[in-house]
Amino acid sequence: MIQSRFVVFILGIFLTILAVAMTIPAAMDLLYRDPDWVYFGESAAITGFIGILLTLAFRPEGEPVFEVRETFVLTVSSWVAISVFAALPFMLSSAAPSFTDAFFESISGLTTTGATVFRDLAYAPPGILLWRALLQWLGGIGIVVMAMTILPALKIGGMQLFRSEFSDRSEKYFPRVSQIASAILSTYLLISVVCGVAYWLAGMTPFNAVCLMMSTVSTAGFATTDMSLGYFDNYLIELIAIIFMIIGSVTLLLFTRFLQGDPKPLWRDSQVRFFLTLIAMGAGLLALWLWVTDQYDSLNSLRHGAFAVVSIATTTGFTTADFNTWGGFALIFLFLLMFVGGCTGSTSGGIKVFRYQILFKAAKQQILQLRRPHGVFVPLYNNQKLKESDFMSVLAFFALYIICYGALALSLSLCGIDVISSLSGSATILGNIGPGLGTQIGSSAIYVDLPDLAKWMIMFGMLVGRLELLTLLILFTPSFWRA
Repeated sequence: MIQSRFVVFILGIFLTILAVAMTIPAAMDLLYRDPDWVYFGESAAITGFIGILLTLAFRPEGEPVFEVRETFVLTVSSWVAISVFAALPFMLSSAAPSFTDAFFESISGLTTTGATVFRDLAYAPPGILLWRALLQWLGGIGIVVMAMTILPALKIGGMQLFRSEFSDRSEKYFPRVSQIASAILSTYLLISVVCGVAYWLAGMTPFNAVCLMMSTVSTAGFATTDMSLGYFDNYLIELIAIIFMIIGSVTLLLFTRFLQGDPKPLWRDSQVRFFLTLIAMGAGLLALWLWVTDQYDSLNSLRHGAFAVVSIATTTGFTTADFNTWGGFALIFLFLLMFVGGCTGSTSGGIKVFRYQILFKAAKQQILQLRRPHGVFVPLYNNQKLKESDFMSVLAFFALYIICYGALALSLSLCGIDVISSLSGSATILGNIGPGLGTQIGSSAIYVDLPDLAKWMIMFGMLVGRLELLTLLILFTPSFWRA
């Protein structure tokens, strides 16, 4: 039987933390003399009251039993409940015209997708812009902690490979899970501060620097204007964004060790090397295409090509130009990048590059086995022997991802969305990227004109992609709820 009492108790703690976070944009609106501070105050009061009530009413008696089923339920219910309460400021302030739009914006922020239903962001109240950015920042650190502490234990999609690498091997650094989370949070805070200061020194206002810093390090993509980073038209700002988008897409625990004076794990990690090589090659290829087809001169081809590749590959979703005008090759290339994602244990979404590495090793082993049927081949990943269960877990993830992608694309097309928008929209939503291709889901990542049914499908897709598919979908199996 599921220990629901302890699950609700933890939810109460999360909601109390969320209520405290709501006071930050309230203070910002007060500073700017914007009347919307009242709505954040009301939202904080409602959320805090319910959070404290749940914490006190469901405080567990004795030692709580927390097993695998409780972990699944808590993970999913946390994201849903926090998204619902995070939508309160959007609804009370009428920034979003309906609950659907308010929930869409909050869940897009917390899943670091970056799809939005807001237009004319330059005229939005400062508290609303800051709240959107803060949701992404909180969602980013939440995903990293989940990927490093929960998913490896659940053995989802090959994540068990990182239980031995980061839990056992890190014992001398972080004896307890709480220390791992604390170290990751400290690194996340440091990266955030450095990114924000860099944006400010590059010419942003302090407010824009803070908001876009949160969007960058969380690889989320919410901007403070409809033109995204293209609004600034600043080479230095774009370079800073590229650097910190890549940092946000690298395994944060490896970066933590790097900052602690142990750079070897970062340099030796095959996943990081593969990812950086992919970005470098992709940026060069797209820049060459833009230059050869006379889209831009050589410098601007490299500028826009590199930014687009990094933004899509890291699942951030910032834009500096409308890539829908770059021609067929560029669109197909960026579309394929939507299926990649960053490194595991980072803030980025997507399939993750380590799964492609495992897939390639499985294919290589099969080819070698065909050539030498009696040979013994032991595939390795980061000096770990890969088991058949590792291969099967990754292959199952790929199969499920393709099924979810096809089902979502078909569902969106049934809502009257054009073919290109349906196909690209499904990829960008499952990968938690934001911008898409086509006329209805374009590079601006504005989804406000879609029908409500399509928005609910997209919200479900955001959660499915962010929670690594099985974490959410397993709740829909009858056997999961049997005692």
